Amino acid sequence: MPGCFKKTLFASASLISFVSFILIVVAMGTPKWMTGKILCKTGADLVNATDPELVKFIGEIYYGLFRGGKIRQCGLGGRRSKFTIFPHMVKKLNTGLHVMIIMFLCVAIFFSLVSFGFCILNAIKVPYRAIKGPAGVCLWNFLAGGFIVLAVTSFMAAVKLHHLTERIANFRENVFQFVILEEQFEDCFWLCVASATAHAVNLLLIAISGIHFPKIKTKTEEANVTAEDIMY
Repeated sequence: MPGCFKKTLFASASLISFVSFILIVVAMGTPKWMTGKILCKTGADLVNATDPELVKFIGEIYYGLFRGGKIRQCGLGGRRSKFTIFPHMVKKLNTGLHVMIIMFLCVAIFFSLVSFGFCILNAIKVPYRAIKGPAGVCLWNFLAGGFIVLAVTSFMAAVKLHHLTERIANFRENVFQFVILEEQFEDCFWLCVASATAHAVNLLLIAISGIHFPKIKTKTEEANVTAEDIMY
């Protein structure tokens, strides 16, 4: 049986792994990875709009991995619309990269659950196999955190290098052209960052669990030293 200190550490690690799993699931299901302001360039050019008038042509956009929405402002008032990434829009995006982001997060979910199970196992008993012990728990946390970092990095690349927001804003826009004025990462993106951080904390906890702290002898134990102990 593991000691009380190790039990506490592994119980904490199991809770953190489960929280990480919840964070990834919530992030994947919520359409708030990115928000931005979009300018209807076609409408603004038609009326030769000046700076004060440009407000009438600035709309908003938000999206996640599977769906999103936008408000088109082309001089005739705001028009709300919603869209889904699959199955049609993804063909106009960098399909391989977008699918890869989702796959990375799915794999991270799997390893988060594996880490959760192995942390509980180590809190209950000391496994005989190394892969089921602290070394295994470190491996699963490293893999889970690593795949989350890959997903986050890939999404940033899609936004900054492949102009993801602009592609989504102009999807099926045959008349108007939209340009991105500003964009920012939102809560769901940062949930994934928090999930990766959680696995880093788990690695720290497992490392601490391997430290052997010296036992402090009480006065009672010191008083029970026999003559035989002194001879040796």
